[in-house]
Amino acid sequence: MSIPAKIQRHLEKHGTDYDIVVHPVTGSSLETAEAAHVSGEKIAKGVLLRDDDGYVLAILPATHALRVGAVRDLTDRRLELASESDVSRIFDDCVAGAVPAIGAAYGLETIVDEHLTGRPEIFFEAGDHEELLRVSGNGFATVNSGARFADISSHRP
Repeated sequence: MSIPAKIQRHLEKHGTDYDIVVHPVTGSSLETAEAAHVSGEKIAKGVLLRDDDGYVLAILPATHALRVGAVRDLTDRRLELASESDVSRIFDDCVAGAVPAIGAAYGLETIVDEHLTGRPEIFFEAGDHEELLRVSGNGFATVNSGARFADISSHRP
């Protein structure tokens, strides 16, 4: 699968260079890290949340678990995990379950976990379960420049 047009346009708009890393099909972000031979700390995964007012994309390292309560406190909203049908509808140009860590490309309010800051490079799904995009840490911050950065996750034990 090629990179979805929304993601491609957003990367180009911000002048963000990237590489594509191909890996065997995986079912989770931690499996992706292993298959791509990349530290899970460098893989940004997206988690779509929703409430009656709309959607929020939370982005965190693959090795972490989202603290939904922290996102609720930060946004002062009663957010919960979005359904699979919500995810498919919002990311309609991506394979089911592939949530790219680039919310602005989809017009989403975005919160990036601060554990992803300061890294020399970040990887995230390119719209399917077989390719990752590798961008510099600065490039990742640029394509998520409208996002809030906060402590919204905890390292998995």
